[in-house]
Amino acid sequence: MGPTRTGDAMMSKHRSTAPYTPLVVAALLVAPAATVAPVAAQEQALGPAAAVHPASFSVVNSVRERSDGTVLVADPLSKVLVVLSPDLTQADTIGRLGQGPREYEQPDAVWPLPSDSTLLVDLGNARLTIIDPNNQFVRTRPISMGDGGDRTPPTLALPSSADGLGGIYFTSMPAMTPQGPSDTVSVLKLGPGADAPESLMRVKTTSFTSQTTGDANNQNVNIAPIPLSATDVWAAAPDGSIAVARAGESRVDWLNADGSVEQGDPIDAEGVPIRRPEREEWNDDRTSNGGGIGIEMTVENGARSMRMSRGGIGGEPDLDAMTWPDEKAPWVASSGAVDAEGRFWVRRSLPAGEAALYDVFTKADGHVGAVRFPERRRLVGFGDGVVYVVHVDAFDLQTLEKYPSPAL
Repeated sequence: MGPTRTGDAMMSKHRSTAPYTPLVVAALLVAPAATVAPVAAQEQALGPAAAVHPASFSVVNSVRERSDGTVLVADPLSKVLVVLSPDLTQADTIGRLGQGPREYEQPDAVWPLPSDSTLLVDLGNARLTIIDPNNQFVRTRPISMGDGGDRTPPTLALPSSADGLGGIYFTSMPAMTPQGPSDTVSVLKLGPGADAPESLMRVKTTSFTSQTTGDANNQNVNIAPIPLSATDVWAAAPDGSIAVARAGESRVDWLNADGSVEQGDPIDAEGVPIRRPEREEWNDDRTSNGGGIGIEMTVENGARSMRMSRGGIGGEPDLDAMTWPDEKAPWVASSGAVDAEGRFWVRRSLPAGEAALYDVFTKADGHVGAVRFPERRRLVGFGDGVVYVVHVDAFDLQTLEKYPSPAL
């Protein structure tokens, strides 16, 4: 799972930086529900921790627990892939740096596949690698699934979620329009053995600003994402259904594997004004998540090339010069994940400085409660009856912790 993650660098006519996971708005709709449920249904605290890894990581955005309790962790900034013992006390490195068959350049995320296999996202080599239960690198495929065109960006299989059947889920790159990138994208599914993805729905993603300078012979288009702009948040469940937290309607819908939609009741989510502390916290969160994924595309003599890396492209943003919404959306972008019980967790937007609070939804009962995390912690994955959490200290070092999953 991966709560994921927004980028901040500028994009130009021949260079772009995209968020790891643009997010969600379904094409199928049903009549709006009349009921409005309170947002503060049964809040409980998470903890105490059942296990803590004794060493620190630079960045952890996802983990993968296997049936024997061992845990795979990818750290893109330290450029290491490790397997931890079930009690998190022991760590062994898997593979090594390089471009060969048992190597990686920047291991960014790990996603579960059936039979205890794991999908590794290797940004540095721009490929996806399947790792078997014995930690052997089985096969790879490119992340890019096409060259696109002048106004059609390539399809990048950068997973945002995975189901229990071997399907991985990601979003298309925003299409270019005369006004700049579109703020809606497609949620795509790549099934086991499939050569091409299946489009499931259209979704709302980050909004952008666009500014054109120069003349017709030397034109430059500068495009920047609008931080904290309203996005829908989604994640795939083990059965292949998708939970969608809709920012505009403040509700959670479920897209079933057969294409039908179950619409949730709206909740009463209060708006959070975006002031200077909220801007600074957004920047701190962006840094602790690894700075987003930089995707640099260049065209020379008609040939297109692409470079990818965690950490983004560009320097520290000028927060005062950026365009900001007046209020936060109800939930934090890219924060959604579904646990093994089919419960959808999504992080609520709060004023700066408050400890993370995750709303929890089920398909049958809607909003079943909320879980308050200890300070400076965020969700990075689930296991068998457990929740994996990262603690970010004052020096931005990250410690992996394991907690019993709460009963809601």
